[in-house]
Amino acid sequence: MIERIIFTLIFLLRLSILAHGSALTTAIAANERLCFYADVDKAGEKIGFYFAVQSGGSFDIDFDVKDPNEKVLLDGERERQGDYVFTANTVGEYSFCFENDMSTLTEKLIDFDIMVESEPRREAPAKAGQISEHTSALEESIFRLNGMLMNIKRTQKHFHTRDNRGFSIVQSTQNRLFWYAIFESLAMVGMAIFQVYVLQTFFTKTGRRYKV
Repeated sequence: MIERIIFTLIFLLRLSILAHGSALTTAIAANERLCFYADVDKAGEKIGFYFAVQSGGSFDIDFDVKDPNEKVLLDGERERQGDYVFTANTVGEYSFCFENDMSTLTEKLIDFDIMVESEPRREAPAKAGQISEHTSALEESIFRLNGMLMNIKRTQKHFHTRDNRGFSIVQSTQNRLFWYAIFESLAMVGMAIFQVYVLQTFFTKTGRRYKV
């Protein structure tokens, strides 16, 4: 029982250090190109790439992913969000670039996540027949939990994106209504002043015309 617990802790530790990534939120100005980089230590590693435009314009952005040899692996134009997983066949630095070229004034706020993950490999138990019976079921349970956690994480990102986009739309609508109300008020005041001026001019000219 103790050996099984020790094996579980070691396996969880290996699983936790086999994946490393970065979750960031950045603002990209109009006509700006911004790139981020991730290092791959060995061929065959899995790279996860997620992004979503949180606010700005039509919530779209251009992006491209290149390997160390400048070969384009992924690209897209006017994409609102994306979630990709691919295998890194080349060791080196991978670039993840965003370009806000379609906007002339609008800044885009982007939430993105880059994760480099190595697939854990099963190793032979220290003593055959002692913990091998529990290894398979234990690993399957751990990977099942890991998959469930990843699904929860994706769902959280989805709702986070929807919340930010909804807030951005509400804020934009509120600003438009505010300036429309200001313009309408100024128009009413101007119209009232103009009517007073017209009436005053009319009666003044009429009085002078029939003055004895």
